[in-house]
Amino acid sequence: MKFETILVKQVGNLATITINRPTKLNALNKATISELHDAFKNLNKDETVKVIIITGSGEKAFVAGADIAEFSDFSEKEGGKLAAKGQKKLFDYIENLSKPVIAAVNGFALGGGLELAMACHFRVASDNAKMGLPEVSLGVIPGYGGTQRLPQLIGKGRANEMIMTAGMIDASKALSYGLVNYLVPQEELIPLCEKLAGKISNNSSTAISNAIKAVNAGFKTNTDGYKEEIKAFGDCFGTPHFIEGSTAFLEKRKADFK
Repeated sequence: MKFETILVKQVGNLATITINRPTKLNALNKATISELHDAFKNLNKDETVKVIIITGSGEKAFVAGADIAEFSDFSEKEGGKLAAKGQKKLFDYIENLSKPVIAAVNGFALGGGLELAMACHFRVASDNAKMGLPEVSLGVIPGYGGTQRLPQLIGKGRANEMIMTAGMIDASKALSYGLVNYLVPQEELIPLCEKLAGKISNNSSTAISNAIKAVNAGFKTNTDGYKEEIKAFGDCFGTPHFIEGSTAFLEKRKADFK
């Protein structure tokens, strides 16, 4: 499939999606959101892909925000539809994808960009990364899950401060907050993400998919995460991966999860 705003590359069982709008600092517009959805959908179906990395082109920005020109004249109804459609099509979609998604945050991750990174299963940042949710400075609030995922990741107080001040934090503070898992020099960003992806790929993709479901269940209202974990745990027992993993352990060899 040919894309206009993103690049997709696959090497072995690792796929990398690069948002490719450098002149716009990789800002998210409707076309980019749609293409990202299609790319994730295709990669999720591809049995040869085990891990996905998402990043932005160049060194200045992961995603500097949403393309404000597309919705500056929207009505209340149109604004609500924009948020609902975007959350369903991309942000919630990534969070609930059956394959792990690592955000390689290079440079600015603002507004929709930070929301995109937070929808991923975890984040790695370069030392020039800057993160924030500046929406209130534009008279609006984060609409792609920012008010929900940021408190889950860094706590209510810190999230409220970031949202209310519309300020940015640097990569070092993001690391101390737990917003990112690692902080590395720019040139080491993708290599570290690839190394982590390699470690993930050695494990059971079936088990990882079940783990994603179980972890996400704990953050859903009216859902008993413990019950979901029990179900996901049980589901693993009926899989070829469990047979291979347990057999390999008993035989004192490395499991081969094909």
